[in-house]
Amino acid sequence: MRRAWLVVGLLFPVALLNYLDRQMIASMKVSVMGDIKDIGTEENWGHMLASFKWVYAICSPIGGYIADRFSRKLTICGSLFVWSLITWLTGHVGSFNELYWARTLMGISEAFYIPAALALIADYHTAGTRSRAIGVHQMGIYCGVMVGGFAGFVADAPQLGWRFMFDFTGLAGILYAIPLLLLLRDVPRQVDTQEALSPTARGGALGELLCNRNFILLVFYFTLPALAAWVVRDWMPAILQKAFDISQGKAGVSAALYWQGAALLSAILGGWLADRWMRHSDRGRIYVSAIGMMLIVPAMFGVGNAPALNSFALAIASLVLFGVGWGFFDCNNMPILSQIVRPHMRATGYGLMNFVSMMCGGLADWGFGRMRDMEIPLNVIFGVFAMVCVFSLLLVLLIRPRPGA
Repeated sequence: MRRAWLVVGLLFPVALLNYLDRQMIASMKVSVMGDIKDIGTEENWGHMLASFKWVYAICSPIGGYIADRFSRKLTICGSLFVWSLITWLTGHVGSFNELYWARTLMGISEAFYIPAALALIADYHTAGTRSRAIGVHQMGIYCGVMVGGFAGFVADAPQLGWRFMFDFTGLAGILYAIPLLLLLRDVPRQVDTQEALSPTARGGALGELLCNRNFILLVFYFTLPALAAWVVRDWMPAILQKAFDISQGKAGVSAALYWQGAALLSAILGGWLADRWMRHSDRGRIYVSAIGMMLIVPAMFGVGNAPALNSFALAIASLVLFGVGWGFFDCNNMPILSQIVRPHMRATGYGLMNFVSMMCGGLADWGFGRMRDMEIPLNVIFGVFAMVCVFSLLLVLLIRPRPGA
């Protein structure tokens, strides 16, 4: 058990770095666009964000397959080293074209981390602690987003600037990859011979997953709420700054700190509640996740209407409510996946989920930038996101776990 929680502790800083570099570019958007003049339009910015997600999406199933087929440990460590190097290089770009390709390469390297990391945690943690362990790992993600929210203050500081953040973060990741490689361990895997000889297994991992009704439902459930989450994560600093005429630093912190802090606490609570509920029902994790989705729906309406009502307090309260719902949702996706697919297919399955989610997330980023250029009201956009979450709630309740999984 000590080894199982050590793995979570070792991966926590990696998860933090993984999302720190994503959030800080959103928090420093004004400084980056002011320095790199040829970015030009909001649509170009959205296209750059989308490119990262599309490449990340395409590479996620590959990363998951490699983690399942070879080594989760080496996949994680290699991913950390390469994306940290690219993060450092991002601080030295001089044009939109260079920035665009740096973020695109980042998508390749980061895609290999999450499927392997969550599968490794699921390998170490049984049903009794799995949601809590995933929840602690996801806390690293939320901490990374919160720290990234402060990047706007660093970008505004004349003696530092936006490039400093990329240099510092990249070097930190490169250095941490060394002890991680020495301390992390894979779990020896056992193959169920009877299941391996089944017709679906002989058709390959992809065929088995795509023939699994519950897996298809989970893919859609995992994807649809992420459309709103990516827009909140990538665009909320700019939305708050423009709507309420506040500084870049305050907008970045306000857009990240409150909802990610709420998500951090609710991920722990949601993980504990899901593990407890599992003692009485094999649908315990599904029910906790569904509660989270119910909270996200009103949060979307609040976020969309706050600028029109000129209520900064409503915007923050809605982001907090969104964070609570997101924590319940986020800490249970891999545990639910572990209930519907076999152990040696978890990373591949999560990679496929990431593929669909990130492809659609890229479209959401690009589409949101386009809609902002067209001046479509925010309450209309986020109202659609709320309706999508209602549909997602129905999808998760249709999932049926394998008995005893």
